[in-house]
Amino acid sequence: MNVFELTRALVDIESITDNEAAVAAYLEDYLAKLAAHSGGQVERMEVEPGRFNILAAWGKPVVTLSTHMDTVPPFFPSREDAEFIWGRGSCDAKGIIASMVAAAEKLFGEGVKNFALLFVVGEERNSAGAAVAARAPRGSKYLVNGEPTENKLALASKGALRFELAARGKMAHSAYPELGESAIEALLDALDAIRRIPLPEDALLGKCTMNIGTISGGRAPNVVPDAAKAEILVRLVGDPAPLREAFARAIGKRAQLNEILCIPPIRFQSVDGMPTTVVSYTTDVPVFGRSWGEPLLLGPGSIHVAHTADERISKRELSDAVTIYADVVKRLLAKA
Repeated sequence: MNVFELTRALVDIESITDNEAAVAAYLEDYLAKLAAHSGGQVERMEVEPGRFNILAAWGKPVVTLSTHMDTVPPFFPSREDAEFIWGRGSCDAKGIIASMVAAAEKLFGEGVKNFALLFVVGEERNSAGAAVAARAPRGSKYLVNGEPTENKLALASKGALRFELAARGKMAHSAYPELGESAIEALLDALDAIRRIPLPEDALLGKCTMNIGTISGGRAPNVVPDAAKAEILVRLVGDPAPLREAFARAIGKRAQLNEILCIPPIRFQSVDGMPTTVVSYTTDVPVFGRSWGEPLLLGPGSIHVAHTADERISKRELSDAVTIYADVVKRLLAKA
């Protein structure tokens, strides 16, 4: 298949997080056929029952191209026009998988070895596949992680700090609110307080941002609510400790602040002469750490259409990515 055909074939296999087995099996079979006539090896890397990463290697891996197989919901199949391939996962990250596979074909066709492809599960939720891979390194010195960067090398990515804010109250008949304590009002006061916190900035990554993503609570319009909660995600540009302290001070006793997740911001390796960018999203890289080598972040597609009903990827960027990935692998092999 060419890179466009492979992108569409992968998009048409539903692989919402936790349901990656079908797409992983497809890639395992596809790569096994390539490896059979090119001296490569393919293996499953078990993550949990019914879920596995796929690793394909040519020689001893020095450079590893890696991205994720899972997508966010809802699933919708592929279509294409003259300029784009559309569908869930087209840019995040099945088009990236296809361009990495095509780059591998280009490389071993030129006699290049000592590189690998690593496709993992779970990036969209908890990086479960990357966590398993991090415990099974293969000596790779460079990890080229694929996410939509419009084929520019990302110099840095923001981190993530996720909280749950829970407020408790006392139920009462709404005709007599003085007999109860409203958890929703306490939660709203706490949210108002944290919205007033000045957020830090970084010279490279720009502004730290905060999103109040969900709010829930209450039982009925005529009942004073006894419980309410909100979920908050902060995109970090530096040390999370001052923000933790500021949130706790602002909230006081109005609600309980529970930290769910903390991923630090990351600085990446660069390659001379390549266009660069910075990104505000998080990736598998913090979970990989340096277990698969020094990280780079690079891929076709725009993050602005990922996770949307209009998700798509430019055919031009897909074609360019094949050459770019192959060139980066050769330059890193020469550097190692």
